Amino acid sequence: MKVMLRHNCAGHLTAYVPKKDLEEEVVKEKEVSQGKHFVLANGWELVIPDLTDPLKLPMTVEAKVIRD
Repeated sequence: MKVMLRHNCAGHLTAYVPKKDLEEEVVKEKEVSQGKHFVLANGWELVIPDLTDPLKLPMTVEAKVIRD
């Protein structure tokens, strides 16, 4: 699914999912073998492969939902 990553006005990383009209703050992130693993404030877990570090935001990426 397509996800847009950006910083909100407070400077926190957020993920926006257009198909769900959902925008949530990223509360946890870590590196895993498949890519970068993000946990959103609503409990969703996303894995995004091939992210460059540092992130050049805003950016739209393809993400896999682990749990929603």
